[in-house]
Amino acid sequence: MARTLVNMGFHDIINQLESNQEVFDNLLKNKTDYHYNWRPKPEKWNLLEIVCHLLDEEILDFRARVKHALEYHENELVPIDPEGWVKTHNYKSKDYHQTLKLFLKERTNSIVWLNQLKDVDWDSSLSHPHLGNLSAELFLRNWLAHDYLHIRQILRYNHSLLKLSSKIELNYAGDW
Repeated sequence: MARTLVNMGFHDIINQLESNQEVFDNLLKNKTDYHYNWRPKPEKWNLLEIVCHLLDEEILDFRARVKHALEYHENELVPIDPEGWVKTHNYKSKDYHQTLKLFLKERTNSIVWLNQLKDVDWDSSLSHPHLGNLSAELFLRNWLAHDYLHIRQILRYNHSLLKLSSKIELNYAGDW
């Protein structure tokens, strides 16, 4: 089956990033210590780590990389290590509720910044030694994709926690 491209413009993406701010807030607020420290499996992230990751990605990855591609494309990218940040940024020592507030504040800052951009050349790109040319558009679209991946992850987390909360089967709700 042929894939049909749907026109999702830059303003649509920015608007969805803004809407996702409320989605994240609703999915992540009102969690207890048990809820945000529980792990579905020993190797999986807990909600505290997910929220810390979202904050770091907001500031150090997506917003920084869009800006880099638009304004400093002749300079090399600063390397990042999202997996390593769990330890190097000491996620386990962070306050969950404060980190969530910071993430939501930084998302607001990102939306304000994105909305004030004028006459943007979204094709502006930088050269990566292993990944080739990376455009501002690529970073913007992947920013939204990253939101969706973590929204799915948080929903799966919440479903798993609900499943563990009683012996009641959840099959009536449908297949997960």
